[in-house]
This record gives sequence, C-alpha cells and structure tokens, in this order.
Amino acid sequence: MTVVSIVFAILLMTLTLASMQFSPCIIVSFSRDRVTQWTLGIFLGTFSYCMAALPAAHSVPQPFAPVVTVLGAMLLALACVGWLLFFIHHISRAISVNHIVDRIASETEAMIEELMRWPHRPGRPEGDDPRRGYTWETTLTSQVSGYIRFLDTRRLVAVAKSHHVKVDVLRRVGHFVPAGVPLMKLSRGDRMQLDGSEELRGAFDFGPTRTLQQDVEFGVLQIVDIALKAISPAVNDPTTAIGSVDQLSRILIRFASRETPESTLYDPPGVFRVHVPWIGFERLLDSAFEQIRLYARSDVAVSLRLLRALADIAVTTPDPLFRRILAERGRRIVEGCASSLGEEELEPLRARAAALENLTAPPQAGAENLSGP
Repeated sequence: MTVVSIVFAILLMTLTLASMQFSPCIIVSFSRDRVTQWTLGIFLGTFSYCMAALPAAHSVPQPFAPVVTVLGAMLLALACVGWLLFFIHHISRAISVNHIVDRIASETEAMIEELMRWPHRPGRPEGDDPRRGYTWETTLTSQVSGYIRFLDTRRLVAVAKSHHVKVDVLRRVGHFVPAGVPLMKLSRGDRMQLDGSEELRGAFDFGPTRTLQQDVEFGVLQIVDIALKAISPAVNDPTTAIGSVDQLSRILIRFASRETPESTLYDPPGVFRVHVPWIGFERLLDSAFEQIRLYARSDVAVSLRLLRALADIAVTTPDPLFRRILAERGRRIVEGCASSLGEEELEPLRARAAALENLTAPPQAGAENLSGP
C-alpha cells in the first residue's frame, strides 16, 4: 500500500501542476490515461493477492509454507518495481507541454475523421433554407442545465418522422444550455405528445463539462488555453505559444479538408425532418486564432507564426472562400500589431501578410515567400 500511496501522490501532483500551468480542461485526458489506470490496477491487484495468500501460511496444526504462492508474490513485487519505474518515466513525458498539445491535436483529428467522413467540395451550392415556409409555433425547452456533449441525429429524425413534425435545433454541440432555455423549435408541434417531447430531449446528452465526443471546438480551445497562458506576462513563454499555433494549424488543415456534417436531414429523401447546426470553418478559425491574436499584438514571433499558420492552411485548401477568410484574418493580425510595434518589427509581418494575400489566387501562389520562423 505504500507504493500505491506513492503512485496516487505522483498522480495528484501531476494533475495539480498540469491544471495550474496549462489548463484545467486537460485533466480529463489525464484521468483517461491507460498507463495510469494499469498502474493503479497492478499495484492494487498485487496487494489483494498478498492479502488473500497470507492465511495460507500457518503453523497449526502443522507448519505449512505455500512456496508457489510466495514465489508468485515475489514475482508480482518485482513486476511492480519495474512498472513503477516505467510509470515515473511515463508521467515525466505526460506533463511535457509538447506531448500534451500533440495528444490533444491527435484526439481532435481523430474526432474530425469520425464526425466528418466526406472530403470537402469547394463551391458546393448551399441551396435554399428548407426551414423557410414553415411556422415554428412550438418551442421545447431544456429541462436540465449543462453542455451539449452528444446529439443523436438518427433518433431526432426517427422521432420527428413518427410524429410527423419538423424540428429545428437551436443549440449546437458544445453550447451550454441552462434549464428553461429553448432547445429546439417544432413545426406542427400540436401533433407532438408528451412522450414524444421527452424522446426528442432524450436525443441530447448533457454534462457539466465539454468533451471531444462530437465537439471539435473543445479540442481547439484546450490548445488555445495553453497558448494564452504561455504568452501571458506572468509566464512569457512564446516557444510554447508557437508550438500551440503549429498544432492548431494542423487541426484546421484537417478540418478544412473535410465536409461538415449535414445540417439538413431528410427522411424519406426529399422530405425535410430536422435541422441541426454544426460549427463551420470560419467559426473554428476564430476560436483557434482570435484570442491568441489579441494577446500577441506585441509579440513579433507569435504573430509571425500566426501568419505562417494561416498561409499553411491556405496552401492546403483549394476553396477560394476559405482563402479569402484566411487573408482577411492575416490583415487583422498586422493591423492589431501596428499599435504596439515599430516599423522595423512590422516589416516582416507585412511581407508575410502580402504573401498570404497572394494565396487567394490559384494554389501554391506565393508559398515561396513564407519561409521563416
């Protein structure tokens, strides 16, 4: 039990340091760590084995020593010593900021691949809003307070079809919904019985914290929190902020290459049933870079890396709309730095922003001008 106490002490110290230095949001990922779970399980299992084997050794009525059982306990003790050394090594890597940010980015990319299964199609016509022409006379409110962590779209469509109603979801995954706030609107809601309303609400999973289950923005915000703490005056660690920007560009490149989930759901084909909002590229881009841009107005290195990240995203996407959005965000960075930096510091920023502007032309144009830190 002494070793188990040491493991718990190391784990609690790690969680405390990580939450204070980086972000409280990353504690969830530490609690899900398989090595930590295996470590606690092995030590507690060894302790339970020894306690269960202890009564087997006795001296009355005849002395008896369970040699095999004792040998098993010794082997387990040696395994625990080796595992403890491995656990200490693992924890030392786990609290490294580069490791933390890379893990969050990998988990976010995996969520993007799972949620957004189809490649992005630039210039895809949006069509008319199918919600026009309907009267949304009924509102369903949330009965609990919490963040929307998961939305079962198939269940929403099935319930809407069975009750012959149309559903317009008002909050997307990741939003906080207080109890009593409208959650969705219904057309022909007079057809909906009380049990049907509960079925619709049952398609939403609420919780006290956000998760990565369907919430791509949550992964981005975890990395943003780390970057903001790094460039705060109390920490002043632009290297960590630059690494965070690099990982954010990786996520945005993957997001821009995939098609967002369908917001308008039909069943049968051609019959509108449910409208569900999902986060788009522009909103995710602002979540990733806007706060960092505001905090880094007096930091040349971070601002330069923001411009390069925007250029990297622009080079990899063929969508002209995305490129115009990226060029506009580049102009914001330079304009924000103009009030805090001198002309000498602004010169490389303007050069990189000009190269980004060139990327609104065909792919790869101006990419050769973007070398640098």
